[in-house]
Amino acid sequence: MTFSVQNFPRGTTMLGYQVAKIIESKNPDFPVGKKIIGSLGWRTHTIIDSKTKQSYLLPNIGDLPSSLGLGVLGIPGNTAYFGLLEICKPKSGETIVISGAASPVGTHVGQIAKILGLNVIGICSSDEKCKFLTEEMGFDFAINYMTTPIDIKLRKVAPQGVDCYFDITGGIISSMVMYEMNTFGRVAVCGSTSTCAMDSLSYLKGRILQPTIFSNQLKVEGFSVKRWLDRWNEGIMQNLQWIREGKLRYRETVTKGFENMFDVFIRGVRGGIIGTAIVQV
Repeated sequence: MTFSVQNFPRGTTMLGYQVAKIIESKNPDFPVGKKIIGSLGWRTHTIIDSKTKQSYLLPNIGDLPSSLGLGVLGIPGNTAYFGLLEICKPKSGETIVISGAASPVGTHVGQIAKILGLNVIGICSSDEKCKFLTEEMGFDFAINYMTTPIDIKLRKVAPQGVDCYFDITGGIISSMVMYEMNTFGRVAVCGSTSTCAMDSLSYLKGRILQPTIFSNQLKVEGFSVKRWLDRWNEGIMQNLQWIREGKLRYRETVTKGFENMFDVFIRGVRGGIIGTAIVQV
C-alpha cells in the first residue's frame, strides 16, 4: 500500500493504492485468488465495482514481489517511463537533472536515462541518499541540496549545461536548475513536493522562470501519467523486461502491520524513506 496526500473532508477514507488479493468475486474477469491493483485507500478489506472503480489485475511477474505493482511496475514506474520518454525525449550523450531523485519516480527516471546513455545528476536531501543514488542506482552525480549550492555544483559536474530536467519538487530547486539549462532544453513537471510544507513567503525566494524559458527557448510541460492509460501495459512490460535484464534496480522500505500506517506516512513526509514505502497488512 502506498499513500497520496490531498485535501479532503474529515471522515473520508485516506487515499492510497493497494495490491490486494481477491477473496470473493462475482466478476469472471476478476477471479478469486488473483491480485488487483487499485486506489482502495487505507483499509484492510474493500468491496468494489470493477465497472466504476479504476483497478486492474496484477500482470504475471513470476517470482518477483507483488508489491512492485505499487512501485517500478505501477504508477511510479509508468510516470518515469512515459514522462521521460514522451516529454523529455532524451538523446544519448545528453545531461539530465532529476529533483526528488531518491523517490520511487526519481530513481526510476535516472536508471532509464542511464540505459539510454545520458549523463545523470540527481538532487536529494541527504548524504545517505546521495550515496544510494550513485552507488546503488548508477547515477553519475548526486547533490545534497541541504548542504551544497545547487547552481554552483551543477556548473562543476555539468559544465556543458543541462539538456533535460525531470521536475518532481518545484520551488527554489527548480529555478536553480532551469537557469543552468541549454537552448531547447526540455522540462517534464510531474510534481511540486516542495510546496507541501512551504509558507507563502518562501515562494519569493525562487527566481522568476520566464526569462530563462524565453531566452533558452525551453519546453516546459506538466503531465499526469493518466494521459497514457491506453498504453499502461506497455510501460509495465518494458520496466519488467529491464528488471529481468538486470538494468533496473529498486528499493522498497517495507513495514508490517496496518497499525503502523500513520507512522510510515509521517516518515515519508519528513523524507525519512528511500525508495517505495510499502505497508504489508
